[in-house]
Amino acid sequence: MPLRFILAALLLGLAGLASANPYPSQLYPLQLTALARGLNHPWSLAFLPDGRMLLTERAGRLRLLDAQGRIDPQAVSGVPAVVAVGQGGLFDVLPHPRFADNHLIYLSYAGGTPEASSTEIARAQLDGHALRDLKVIFRQLPRSDSDHHYGGRLLFDRAGKLYLSLGDRGEDARAQRHNDHAGSVIRLNDDGSVPPDNPWVGHSGWKPEKFTLGHRNQQGMALNPRSGAIWTHEHGPQGGDEVNVIRAGANYGWPVITYGKTYGLGLPIGEGTHKAGMEQPRKVWVPSIAPSGMAFYQGKPFAHWQGDLLIGALKGEMLVRLKLDGDKVVAEERMLKGALGRIRDVRVGPDGLVYLLTDEDDGQLVRVSPAPTR
Repeated sequence: MPLRFILAALLLGLAGLASANPYPSQLYPLQLTALARGLNHPWSLAFLPDGRMLLTERAGRLRLLDAQGRIDPQAVSGVPAVVAVGQGGLFDVLPHPRFADNHLIYLSYAGGTPEASSTEIARAQLDGHALRDLKVIFRQLPRSDSDHHYGGRLLFDRAGKLYLSLGDRGEDARAQRHNDHAGSVIRLNDDGSVPPDNPWVGHSGWKPEKFTLGHRNQQGMALNPRSGAIWTHEHGPQGGDEVNVIRAGANYGWPVITYGKTYGLGLPIGEGTHKAGMEQPRKVWVPSIAPSGMAFYQGKPFAHWQGDLLIGALKGEMLVRLKLDGDKVVAEERMLKGALGRIRDVRVGPDGLVYLLTDEDDGQLVRVSPAPTR
């Protein structure tokens, strides 16, 4: 395509975003600022102590951005090879809690081959534009020839333990198997070793890395700043998207219980929506919004959102705000409906503003701020 047409399209896109601003919401008019464009299905964003950002693209590229969101033209080298097929690819990027001292980052991604892939975690030192001393510290087993439901979100808790959310790989029964990582939350030490207090350490036939089981496909995970609890959300089948509070050793039900239905025919799945010994979600969406990305809000710019949960939606193409009372969801607001397309990741920056990634061939990094009031 001639350069003049590309520039014209970019200018039209910027004009369209600007002309629609500000966007209404219940508590604030929202100002959207496109910081970066031309991203290839961006998946995750992380902030570094010096103000820079790290951003993953699903095809396997790790990018550096400056504090203003400008993309460094030189990608980070040394990223592990990824299986960028179907839903596979490079997923989350997470700096170590002591990154300023050790420069360690963690990547989750689909590793292996298209015929036998699984979600992995690699740890490496960020040295300028390169990753050094990269080591795979976890590999989901067994692998699968499926190309979806990888999960892939990473999180550190207050004690410095590392968590990974995993999907069932589209093979439902795996989420209830003791000797299978699929459909679980995984808990590790920061070097990939297994904490001795994991719930099934020493239990014959159990994967010791497992912290929970019974999940379908978790693509959001966040630490509640008030309680320290870990919250996740997951995709349901034709309805039944869930928000859950994670507890050691808990079973979240899939595919035995669910609020979703079979695709196409809409028939019940499993044994209904409740069963003794299985957790109930804190929030359910029917029909599905296809949640992805998740962050608790803390900051001054959106002071009235303090402690609220922000969730992106792929199918729903919106930003969802959940009001909480302790561990209960008491209200929901749907914002930016159709304004940006598929929202893949949601982050709250050090400045208290909200940053969104859009899951497109021409993906964007968009900053959300309160619009100036007259």
